[in-house]
Amino acid sequence: MAKKIKKTSTEILKKEEELIELKNKYLRLVAEFENYKKRTQKEREEFAKYAKESFIKSILPIIDDFERAQQTKENDIKGYLLIEKKLMDILSQHNLEKIKLDENEQFDLDKHEAISSIEVKQKNKKGKIIEEVEAGYLLSDKIIRYPKVIIGK
Repeated sequence: MAKKIKKTSTEILKKEEELIELKNKYLRLVAEFENYKKRTQKEREEFAKYAKESFIKSILPIIDDFERAQQTKENDIKGYLLIEKKLMDILSQHNLEKIKLDENEQFDLDKHEAISSIEVKQKNKKGKIIEEVEAGYLLSDKIIRYPKVIIGK
């Protein structure tokens, strides 16, 4: 009987050691996971912070062009049109695209924002876009600004 008790207490000691070892492994794993979460959060913050850098650098020449245009004695509309084209080219490289509206396009609540409506005499213009007040833009495939339109009623 004493031998059996000694064997049981030895088994209990082994199980307690295993339990302590597993607890230590668990605590290390939790600590590593917390470090991982902090590291990935920091990486995300840095990415967001510096992701803008390349975009900002790409539009700095536009700012330079505006400053040069303001220093000229004449307001040359051609210069401003060239600056606009340069800016739109840079933005298109960053997947920004102006939403093009067709003439008499049917108003679609999922694609347009109606800011007003006007009476129209032609039946074929009812529910159609009469005028674009402000352009809309797509960033990749996502509408980031809906075109603001006036529709016929």
